[in-house]
Amino acid sequence: MQLVIVTGLSGSGKSIALRVFEDSGYYCIDNLPATLLPHIQSHVADRDAAKVAISIDSRSIAIESLPSILQTLKTQGIAVHLLYLDAHLETLVKRFSETRRKHPLSTPEQALAESIKHERALLSGLSNLGHHVDTSNLSANALRQHTRAWMLQLEQSYPPTRSHTLVLSFISFGFKHGIPLDADFVFDVRSLPNPHYDPVLRPFNGKQAPIQQFLQNAPQVLEMQADIQHYIEKWLPSFYQDHRSYLTIGIGCTGGQHRSVYLVEQLGAYFKQQHQVMIRHRELQEAAAQAAPDQ
Repeated sequence: MQLVIVTGLSGSGKSIALRVFEDSGYYCIDNLPATLLPHIQSHVADRDAAKVAISIDSRSIAIESLPSILQTLKTQGIAVHLLYLDAHLETLVKRFSETRRKHPLSTPEQALAESIKHERALLSGLSNLGHHVDTSNLSANALRQHTRAWMLQLEQSYPPTRSHTLVLSFISFGFKHGIPLDADFVFDVRSLPNPHYDPVLRPFNGKQAPIQQFLQNAPQVLEMQADIQHYIEKWLPSFYQDHRSYLTIGIGCTGGQHRSVYLVEQLGAYFKQQHQVMIRHRELQEAAAQAAPDQ
């Protein structure tokens, strides 16, 4: 059985992500208590469900035991993957205020911001167990697209191998839009030559030939790329030994359009030769999602 756990902070987009799995043919369960997870295989056996996605939130009974429960499921031969959705405090406060929803942990004595902080503390042990996504700057459409891409990569890896695998996730972003919460490492490339100041190059992005040619001709860019590659290669074995499933590397420039996009593409292609790699361009994907019709 293939089991996906969708968890994270309230208001971060768990319902949106779960619907993506439901639309893709997964048997989905919303807000299952963590203590029932060990019985999930027998529960879905009569439904002939080979692919299952379950949403678990902070209200779940014994949420603190979820890490050990997931490890038990893996020893039973179940392919378990966890998607953890996160967002900045200010973003979550705004979302709850706009929708007029009540936070699940709110009390008459506790303000909304305090409830969010309380929930973050309750879930703090889960954020590094799987794929951590910061949805602060993602529209619903962009989150759907990223969830589909992650789901497709999971399915390409089935059946699971016995050896431990680690997925390298590279994300480009613009510092003016904030540092992604899900990044384990952040490299600042704003000191590199900026194509934005050339009116001819400005409309292009780092995936396109004019920007690539411009940056490939700059020695500083090649040196920065080599240094980042060396750093990741040096420390990657320690993350394998720590049994990490995902390692997210953020590359940031000013607007997230040119330099960071180019370097993420180059680094992704380099490490893809020997590792599983995911590439995400936060600002480009958000612009594309905003331009596309809502799905």
